[in-house]
Amino acid sequence: MTEPLAEPAPLADPHTGYPAAQQTVHGGPRDIVILGSTGSIGTQAVDVVLSNPDRFRVTALSAGGGQVELLADQAYRLGAGTVAVARDAQAGALREALRARYGAGAELPEVLAGPDAATELAASPCHTVLNGITGSIGLRPTLAALEAGHVLALANKESLIVGGPLVKALAKPGQIIPVDSEHSALFQALMGGTRAEVRKLLVTASGGPFRGRSRAELAAVTPKDALAHPTWAMGPVITVNSATLVNKGLEVIEAHLLYDIPFERIEVVVHPQSYVHSMVEFTDGSTIAQCGPPDMRLPIALGLGWPERVPDSGPVFDWRKAMTWEFFPLDDTAFPAVRLAAHVGRLGGTAPAVFNAANEECVDAFLAGGLPFNAIVDTVAAVVEEHGTPSGTGLTLDDVLDAEGWARARARELAEDARKSTAEDRA
Repeated sequence: MTEPLAEPAPLADPHTGYPAAQQTVHGGPRDIVILGSTGSIGTQAVDVVLSNPDRFRVTALSAGGGQVELLADQAYRLGAGTVAVARDAQAGALREALRARYGAGAELPEVLAGPDAATELAASPCHTVLNGITGSIGLRPTLAALEAGHVLALANKESLIVGGPLVKALAKPGQIIPVDSEHSALFQALMGGTRAEVRKLLVTASGGPFRGRSRAELAAVTPKDALAHPTWAMGPVITVNSATLVNKGLEVIEAHLLYDIPFERIEVVVHPQSYVHSMVEFTDGSTIAQCGPPDMRLPIALGLGWPERVPDSGPVFDWRKAMTWEFFPLDDTAFPAVRLAAHVGRLGGTAPAVFNAANEECVDAFLAGGLPFNAIVDTVAAVVEEHGTPSGTGLTLDDVLDAEGWARARARELAEDARKSTAEDRA
């Protein structure tokens, strides 16, 4: 028999309303800050806002700085008052792009630049911050948004994973609304019962481009192979993470932190069609699934509009047409990342930060042709093992940053050793 779950209350709870999040849109558009606006999540968030000008108004945008023309166009179309880039060197290029888009003599948005620019925007006056930044660099903006009392529409899973205790210490009940499709699905399915009635969370995975392959068959896959995701269009890092299933491992840790469900009650099931975005199994045997075509606009709109749903946010199924939905067990031998992530999550402390940072370095090495596909998770596991079991119960931001720095350096060293070994074998 499943025992009721103990407190504390989960970070993301559809039954618990954060006062600011209960504000309806009827008094006028809700002020939004979009972080990572030129990425996959950000561009789709812009689509949602432009389709709903009566509900949302963007006050500020931030991006890395690699696509200043797109950022300038977004600022112009949205009427954003402030635009930020993470790279100081791109500030001039952004201003030129803004002048070209706005026209001669027009008043331009304020431009911020530097590694702290997104954090400054996250704390600026607004109702909701959408954190769509990729990677653990999203941690500071996440903390800033929460400390400022804003609702946080969270697509940057890494900030929660690497800084879990820091985020949990700041977040008020209901202040975080998950935007990942899987966690948005769990959030919605959890409306079907109380927390004590939850038996398990079922996180679905497409299986990526290599579903059904053995570990031996994965040895020779190339970056081009790994970037060919069958159902989702995402950035290169997330796409490779989906191919290794590291992304699913990160989502298991995220589910644990968001909903306070023990790891042994969180399972991954492979669902190639990506129609069922995740499920909740309750103690009476009922399973509630949230489903829809693979399109991120729906969870983005829910994150921005909660507790109200935004009509016509995404496509819907044509139920007059036949469809086949398949489910398969996860192959832990070929894809050990989920099991490793659960182990890291149980370790806690700085271990998740080490796991995530090492993986980011290994993905970069793989995309550069310097690390075999199977060696990505193998190297991450080696770095995690070398890091050992975290000591103490306290965690500070400096602890996280120091652990990340060490993990990145160690992962690069091991990746270089693997590259040399591979080169020698081929010689």
